[in-house]
Amino acid sequence: MRSDLMKVNKGVMLAILSSFTFSIMNVLVKSVSSRIPSNEIAFFRGIIGTILILILMKISNVKFSKEQKPLLLLRGMLGGLYMVTYFFAISTMKLGDAAILAHLSGFFVMIFASIFLKEKLPKNAWIFIIIILFGAAVIINPFRYSTYSFYAIFGLLSAILSASASITIRKLAKSKKHHHYEIVFYFLAASTIVAAILMRNNFVVPTVREFVLLFILGAVSLLAQIFLTGAFGNANAVIVEVVRYIGIFFNTAWGFILFGESLSMYSIIGGILIVGASIVLSRQKTVA
Repeated sequence: MRSDLMKVNKGVMLAILSSFTFSIMNVLVKSVSSRIPSNEIAFFRGIIGTILILILMKISNVKFSKEQKPLLLLRGMLGGLYMVTYFFAISTMKLGDAAILAHLSGFFVMIFASIFLKEKLPKNAWIFIIIILFGAAVIINPFRYSTYSFYAIFGLLSAILSASASITIRKLAKSKKHHHYEIVFYFLAASTIVAAILMRNNFVVPTVREFVLLFILGAVSLLAQIFLTGAFGNANAVIVEVVRYIGIFFNTAWGFILFGESLSMYSIIGGILIVGASIVLSRQKTVA
């Protein structure tokens, strides 16, 4: 019992660390996105991270396993598509708004877990699901027909892809057949390929300053990904997703301090609905 509690606490701490580290990554993405396309940013993040994780695997003597290859590849592909859509959302939206939409992933994790992992949703779950969907609609506000609404769709799509990737991470972590470095490697390698395909002829040669920022971005995001994978290995996926809502605070704070951003009333109301309903829903799930 005590060891289980310690594992959960470790998972929570790793989830908080991953959220903070990812928020730093988002700042770096925002900083270089004025000139560097989002697909190219995703490519550099992926290839730098891939090289660094291979070095870590060599130092730690971590071997590639031969099991669950399709699931590892699926995790990588979903993570790669998530990264491209999320970076596009960050580059075109306020950090706080993009973070709120991306954190809808916790809601989608519950839905996908019930479908693919055969986990039952708690009683009255659909009431909170409707509230969450309404909160997302408030943020996207499709009735304005603005470019913001168009960009917000990518934030929503990133949440769906992130949740799908989280389900695969959970299955891989629970199998205990893979070192978390290996799981991270497949994500970074696949995301590099996905980003390279989408980048095509839109490559912009980075300046020295931009390349330094891109390298730091790759290193920081690798650290965040290791924290996140460790969190899923120590705590329930739903607990991890809910704890990661602290990332909304981190991203909003960075947006205000560094970019002079502020949240609209639509974003505040929608964010409260999403976070509040998700937390209540997750508490019901852990009790059920």
